[in-house]
Amino acid sequence: MELSNLKPAEGSTKVKRRLGRGQGSGRGGTCTRGHKGQKSRSGYSKQPGFEGGQMPLQRRVPKFGFKNINRKEYKAINLSTLQWLAEKDKLSKISIQTLIDSGLVSKNSLVKILGNGKLTTKLDIEAHAFSKSAQEAIEGLKGTTTVKI
Repeated sequence: MELSNLKPAEGSTKVKRRLGRGQGSGRGGTCTRGHKGQKSRSGYSKQPGFEGGQMPLQRRVPKFGFKNINRKEYKAINLSTLQWLAEKDKLSKISIQTLIDSGLVSKNSLVKILGNGKLTTKLDIEAHAFSKSAQEAIEGLKGTTTVKI
């Protein structure tokens, strides 16, 4: 192998079409652009969403709603899930780190405890927020609710 006989791999290079180089090339004259009109001119480019002068869809459809930039997105955990976790691992205290280790939440998510399900054991629970029904159920069994900020 020498520098004189090196070639690119088979099929890795393409031959560029040479347009407008005479009638004999088969691509002379109009250069595959057809006859006249806006699209045959040099420098033509269509705007995104352009519909030929018809009112574009993004302008026909009305605007509504908004995104609240101060919204806090909580990962909801039910009491039934906490009961299952406490029975499985024989826990009396459930912190956010416990939920992360069990794979129920990711490390950056905010946790809110909801009151769906039945709690039968006394638990000390730490979370970012609690619903009223969840807090009443936990404290009804002499457990504690700690809000982590």
